[in-house]
Parts: sequence; structure tokens; C-alpha cells
Amino acid sequence: MRYARSCVFLGCLMAAAALAAAPGPTAPTDEKEESDPAVARARRDVKMLDELYKTAVVSITDKYQKGQPAIMVAKDIFKAMENGRYHSARLVDATGSPLGEGNVAKTDFERRAAEAMRSGKTYIEEVAGRGRERRLLAATVVPAVHRRCAACHGVKEGELLGFIRYEIPIR
Repeated sequence: MRYARSCVFLGCLMAAAALAAAPGPTAPTDEKEESDPAVARARRDVKMLDELYKTAVVSITDKYQKGQPAIMVAKDIFKAMENGRYHSARLVDATGSPLGEGNVAKTDFERRAAEAMRSGKTYIEEVAGRGRERRLLAATVVPAVHRRCAACHGVKEGELLGFIRYEIPIR
């Protein structure tokens, strides 16, 4: 039984490594599609999603092996999305007792989002910047959805932990 589990795990690890090494999707050469802005945006979305899902598979396998909390997977994905210049995202504490100083609200928007989440909101957004620098700032609630999350954070299941802050270019 132990041997079988080791083989399954090794198979998952090899599959994850293969996914990570696989090149992303390539764009078609049809010139008509190349000049269509909607197709260009959809193609960018495919590339982003491809990178996101492959990062998730590799990270989940790696973190599972090391026994790390699932949030570490999210941080790997956030980094991959920012490195790909798709968007930025980060976890922000709303409890007032962050597990790490890097999780405190840093911007005015994040401070407003933390207050909104504490008051019961589950989503807020605003548009920032002008012209080509416009971007959507959004925050979505993160409760302790699992007993392991609640135990690490010292809260009850379902209680507020914080939010994910997204910053997405408006194209």
C-alpha cells in the first residue's frame, strides 16, 4: 500500500514537472485574428490561465510534499501572475493580528478594503489611474474556510481572516 501511494505521488510529481516545463499556447498566424483586439485579449487570457493552472499543479505538489499550508500555493500563483504581467494580487490581513508583517494593509485602498471586510462586505472595487494607466482595484473576502486555517490563525471556522487585493490593468 505504501509503495502504491509513493508511485502515485511520484507520478503526480512527474506530471506536474512536465506541465511546468511545457511551453504555453502559441498564437495562431491568421492575420485577421491578429488585428482583432477582442481575440488578442482572449488569447492573453488563455496564456494567463495556462500559466495559472500549471503553476497551481506544480505548487500543490511541492507544498503537499513539504506539508506547508495551502496559502503558500496561492502566493506562488500570485507571483506567477505578476511575473507574467497579467495582474497583481496579494493577501491582506483584516484581523489586526497578521501572521506576517508583509500581510498588513499598505495602501489607502487596502485600508478601506480591510474596514469594509470587517463591516461585513465581501467585495469592493474602485478604478484608479487615468488613460493607459487605468486599473481596477478589487478586494474579495477571505474567511477561515477550513479548520486548519482557523487553527493557525486562532479564529473560528467562518470568521474573517482578510482579503485578496487584485490590481488589474484596464485595457
